[in-house]
Amino acid sequence: MHELAAVGLTVVGVALIGIVLDSALRTFVLPRAASTALTRFVFVAIRRVFDLFASESRTYETRDRIMALYPLFGLFGLVFTWMILMIVGFTLVYHGAIDVHSWRRAFELSGSSFFTLGFALTPGGVPSYIVTFIEAASGLGILALLIAYLPTIYGAFSRRELAVTQLATRAGTPPSAVELLQRYHAIGWNDQLPELWAAWEGWFADVGETHTSLAVLVFFRSPNPDRSWVTAAGALLDAASLAQSTLAIPWSPQAGLCIRAGTLALREIADFFRIPFDPDPEPDDPISIAQSEFNDAYEQLGGYGVPVRPDRERAWHDFSGWRVNYDSVLLGLASVTMAPYALWSSDRSLRFKTSIVRRTIGNRPQRPVARRPPR
Repeated sequence: MHELAAVGLTVVGVALIGIVLDSALRTFVLPRAASTALTRFVFVAIRRVFDLFASESRTYETRDRIMALYPLFGLFGLVFTWMILMIVGFTLVYHGAIDVHSWRRAFELSGSSFFTLGFALTPGGVPSYIVTFIEAASGLGILALLIAYLPTIYGAFSRRELAVTQLATRAGTPPSAVELLQRYHAIGWNDQLPELWAAWEGWFADVGETHTSLAVLVFFRSPNPDRSWVTAAGALLDAASLAQSTLAIPWSPQAGLCIRAGTLALREIADFFRIPFDPDPEPDDPISIAQSEFNDAYEQLGGYGVPVRPDRERAWHDFSGWRVNYDSVLLGLASVTMAPYALWSSDRSLRFKTSIVRRTIGNRPQRPVARRPPR
């Protein structure tokens, strides 16, 4: 019975160590959207605590300050969980396989080895030395991965926020697609719009890649509480859709490519978190924007002097056909990230349950992203 118990403890300890290593490698090393149950559990548990405090806040500014800490607590909470489980796992191995009979002695040896402190003497014998060396290397490896991981996160965050800040000078804060088109018209830059679409096509490609392989980036908030990468993406996509459907300017293939890139990026991120959406919508499927809201934007653009197409009904139909590709994923991400107020995105995202994130943080995509070009 004693030998069976020792084997059982060793198996459990090795399993805990394997779970931690698998989670660390998938989170820090694997360059694709992948996670584990342990990663999801930690982030979901911490998110529930933050949701509790945020729900008690009466102002958005307070909620923003609270939620700005969530990705940091989630990331370091995950690393702390790895450390605890690794020490517990090696404690079980020392007690079961190395035959360290005292639990206290096994725990001291595990902690000393993991943090390479060396205050606990390793029992004699090659097996004990090997286990000690493996634990020491694992502890150093986890800390080294974290140190290497942070510059990658903040590099991607800086690239993202640079474009969001630049958009504020063109589309205002909060960003507005109508204001963006008005400003470009006012300064005589309508012929420069294709360059804007091209720049944001690259931005969408970068965000789609980094925000699935480094999923914690989704919850990193902008330095300015009134800005968000989600609302910026929505304003830019709406501006491109309005340009293609409503403005009486030359049709731009680059605008279509930008909308496609944005649609795919938002869908890949939404798919990662299992936010529901129709991967192949029809052009006449309903969207969250009412035709009366589009008519107001049409009148506002025309009243400002922006050239608009005379057939408003046709413009609405075309705009709706573009918007339907990214409408639901835009609103879902605005809800999950608690994005600040912005017209045509976060102002109507409350219909989406924020509990989506509790089930799905870190999940791998379970269905393919639609590859059909946006209509």
